Amino acid sequence: MNFQKIRLAAGLYFVATPIGTARDITLRALDVLASADMIAAEDTRSLRRLMEIHGVPLDGRRIQAYHDHSGAGARGKILEALEQGLSVAYASEAGMPLIADPGYDLGRQAAEAGHAVTCAPGPSAVLVALTLAGLPTDAFFFAGFLPNASGARRTRIEALRDIPGTLVFYESPKRVASSLSDMADVLSAERQAALCRELTKKFEEVRRGTLRELADEYQGKPIKGEVVLLVDRSHSQSVNESDVEEALIRALETHSVRDAADLVSEMYNLPRRPIYQKALKLGKG
Repeated sequence: MNFQKIRLAAGLYFVATPIGTARDITLRALDVLASADMIAAEDTRSLRRLMEIHGVPLDGRRIQAYHDHSGAGARGKILEALEQGLSVAYASEAGMPLIADPGYDLGRQAAEAGHAVTCAPGPSAVLVALTLAGLPTDAFFFAGFLPNASGARRTRIEALRDIPGTLVFYESPKRVASSLSDMADVLSAERQAALCRELTKKFEEVRRGTLRELADEYQGKPIKGEVVLLVDRSHSQSVNESDVEEALIRALETHSVRDAADLVSEMYNLPRRPIYQKALKLGKG
C-alpha cells in the first residue's frame, strides 16, 4: 500500500484516474480516495476495481454513481453530503474529471453554494496526446467530440479553421475515417495531423502525417480503442479580397460555379462557403 489515510477538510475533491495503465494514478489521488467521507464516480465498477488494485479499502463506504444520465437526484445527494460538512471524492471513468466527462454542474453548484472545490490532478488524454503528436504545444484548443452527422461535423470543423493553436479532438474509432476525411476537405488536405490511440495502454499507437494521408490510411480500416485526433494550426497568409475575386473570375471562364469555388478555396486555403457565395454572384453577373 502506497497511500496514507489523512484527515480531509470538508469539500469536493475531483480525482484524476488513469487513462490506461493503473499505476499512473498519483499518491495524492490514492490518499483522497482512502480518506474521503463519501466517494462518487462516473463508473462505480471501474473505480472499485482501481481501488482494489491499489489496496485502498472502502471501509463500509458505498460508491455513489454520478454520470451524464444521473440527473439532479444524484447531484443532490452529493451536495447534501457537502452541506453536512463531509469530504466528497469524485472520479470520472478515466482521466481528469470534467474534460469531456461529467462533473461540470456538480463543481459549479458546489462552488456556488460556498463549498470548497479542489482537485487531485493526474492523467489527461489531451495532454498526453499533445506531448506525443509532434505538433506545436505553445497554444492549443480542445474541441471535445465532433457531431455524428457529416454536415454538422463539417460546419463545426469550419468554425475551428482559423484558431491559432493545435486543434485536439476526441473521436470514436467508428468515425475516425469520416472525420479525417471531413477535416482534410474543410481545413486543407496538407495540414499536419496526428492520430493517437490507446494512450498509456499495451497497444499505444501514434500515426503522423497530413490530414489527407491519414484519411486515406484509415479509410475502410477498422480500429479499436480510445482515439485522440490532433491538427496543426492554420498557416495561411492573409489574402487580398481582390485577388480572390480575380481568381474566381478566371476560374469561372472554364469551370462551373461549384468547381470554381472549390478550386479557389483550396488555392487560398479559405472556407469554401463564402467563396461559393461570391462565385454565385459573379456567375450571375
